[in-house]
Amino acid sequence: MIVPFSEMSNDSKIWIYQSNRKFIDTELDEINDLIIKFLNTWTAHGSELLTSFEIKYNRFIIIALNESVKPATGCSIDTLYNEIKKLEQLFKLDFLDSSILYLKINEEIKSIVFTEIQNIEDSNTLFFDTTIKKKKEIDNWLIPIKDGWCNAFIK
Repeated sequence: MIVPFSEMSNDSKIWIYQSNRKFIDTELDEINDLIIKFLNTWTAHGSELLTSFEIKYNRFIIIALNESVKPATGCSIDTLYNEIKKLEQLFKLDFLDSSILYLKINEEIKSIVFTEIQNIEDSNTLFFDTTIKKKKEIDNWLIPIKDGWCNAFIK
């Protein structure tokens, strides 16, 4: 069952999938519809899951699951992964490349290969920390490199 993202518990588990490119408007509408269709049927051992999602910056899909109602299982997480793979194929996107880091520079989202982080001279450059796991962390997912896990990799 889907509820508005704002109504999800702050302790809800989240998954963030980052697209290698911005969605165009027609894709955005179709991606929204497909995610709604999937989440309305997403179950764990036959039990309905309490879910929500948001799409941020026409690039990031954030799936939320209230695990206090019903937790995900290995099979249900696999089903989510497979759904994301279907979106990748349908729209010629890449959501699962963990070697890409997304930065926000002058209100624009730029991507770099993770190994290029050593070339970033300003440790105040903002990056999207897609490793966060709880909804309550989403307000702090855009942080300076110096405050994030990738700080150890810059000069």
